[in-house]
Amino acid sequence: MRFASLGSGSRGNALLVAHGRTTLLVDCGFSVREATRRLLRLGVEPEQLTAILVTHEHGDHAQGVASLARRHRVPVWMTAGTQHGCRDTEGVELRTLTTEVDLEIGELQVRPFTVPHDAREPCQFVFSDGARRLGLLTDLGRPTIHVHEMLRGCDGLLLECNHDSGMLARGPYPERLKARVGGPYGHLSNAQAAALLGTLHLPRLQHIVAMHLSEQNNTPALAAEALAGALGCTASEIPCASQEDGFAWRTL
Repeated sequence: MRFASLGSGSRGNALLVAHGRTTLLVDCGFSVREATRRLLRLGVEPEQLTAILVTHEHGDHAQGVASLARRHRVPVWMTAGTQHGCRDTEGVELRTLTTEVDLEIGELQVRPFTVPHDAREPCQFVFSDGARRLGLLTDLGRPTIHVHEMLRGCDGLLLECNHDSGMLARGPYPERLKARVGGPYGHLSNAQAAALLGTLHLPRLQHIVAMHLSEQNNTPALAAEALAGALGCTASEIPCASQEDGFAWRTL
């Protein structure tokens, strides 16, 4: 199983997960033109996509989904709540997923699971090729017991480190936005991500990547330092997905 990011952050998110002849795109917060450019950079033609999965309806995750799906006739999976939150779905082959119910899409198994975020019916995913598991966890305000259970035993983990709490407090956002980002339905801070990581049972962990870093309220150095502290390694061993380049293919 391989995975790569087209870009991660408040200006657009998209992730590829592939195994055999199956290639899934998770979210598309970019225009069709930009998403295509980034796909090609990773060696993927849009026509190769098996399906698009959508975590929630916010623009940085969903604004390009419908256009890309229509142009290349790719089916789109999302929860019923996310469908209600996405206005531009005409002509899209929509399929409804249910959280906590496994999907089989081509050669991959997908488990969508519920997370606390300020969207209609948000979810995140665990992917499996039958032997290894990759967990995606971004866009949630706080870890829950359920999140812990879903991520147990993952071989790879893509973990939100959205903000440094001190930088957020001192930063340029208006107070209402600071409260939203740092609140229980907002985004994980570096400290929250590290605390979660420190309590997860991950004996087979091969890859971890810090995701969805805020360009205003975080730095890769701070995010990497926080996760490294939880794992007992050096910060140089923790990669961070970037807004411009995401990250290149990794293999489990």
